[in-house]
Amino acid sequence: MANLSNFDLNLLRVLNALLIEHSTVKAGERLGLSQSAVSGALGRLRLSLDDDLFFRSGQKLEATEFALSLQEPLQDILTRIELLIGGRAAFDPAHSEATFRISGSDFFAEMLMPQLAEHLAHGAPSMRVHLVDLVPDDRVAALARYEVDFALLPETQLPDWAEGVPVFSASFSAIARKKHPRLAASGIVAGDEMPMDLFCELGHVLFSTEGHPTGVGDEALARVGRSRDVKMTLPVFSGVYRAVAGSDLIALLPTALANRVAGSANIDIFRPPVPVDPARLFLIWHRRYSVSPPHQWLREQICTLLKSYDDT
Repeated sequence: MANLSNFDLNLLRVLNALLIEHSTVKAGERLGLSQSAVSGALGRLRLSLDDDLFFRSGQKLEATEFALSLQEPLQDILTRIELLIGGRAAFDPAHSEATFRISGSDFFAEMLMPQLAEHLAHGAPSMRVHLVDLVPDDRVAALARYEVDFALLPETQLPDWAEGVPVFSASFSAIARKKHPRLAASGIVAGDEMPMDLFCELGHVLFSTEGHPTGVGDEALARVGRSRDVKMTLPVFSGVYRAVAGSDLIALLPTALANRVAGSANIDIFRPPVPVDPARLFLIWHRRYSVSPPHQWLREQICTLLKSYDDT
């Protein structure tokens, strides 16, 4: 085995890239190295660490158990080194070329990203931000795997290595297409409380990334001994309100989003017949970035922009 006096620490960057990319070509692109240089470095790593580290599986390189055991501590070490080296330089967002990936639903595509784009255009014109939509159960784990820098999701139990702050609480409203025949016949208009019997009789569209037939509102109905008829689930909020606009189905939608899209989506907004518990949304990240100046700066911008949507 190698020791620190004869080990090339640059090889750790190669190992980290291979653990992320599972490809010598993609690892080389990440590091600015040729494929042959990465392959040569992998050979040296195998000799130094006395392990194969990776084996070919189809078109990908699969990591050995030993290599996988190194992944998280290696990433933490490299992050700390980067912070140590760059710690003295003052962070200036106006000149930052940092790139960030945020995991969140399409709610944030509508309610965060346009305002953030405008904000960055003036304050950090060279910064890049990508919104990606991952399965909710995987969003926290994706932080540990370096797949995303932030996750925006409802309040959840966090592992020890994660931190989070509440950004806003979202209330919910019932939505239906304009001139809905059953609602019109009942004499209620936009802004009224939707009658309980009608709310439960009409078919519902439910936002669910995994197709679960229960969600927001069901617990509230159960508390008063009622239930609703979920006819359809969709993995994106935009699909929910479009399905409502084109049918006689109804839905519960975050009130802020409903107010934003009501005019263009041809929907009316109503008060639900029972109090629906608000969703408390959190911005979470890995602790390795808690004191990173670019990370801190973007966290502050996101929190400030989303705070205005707290309607509880």
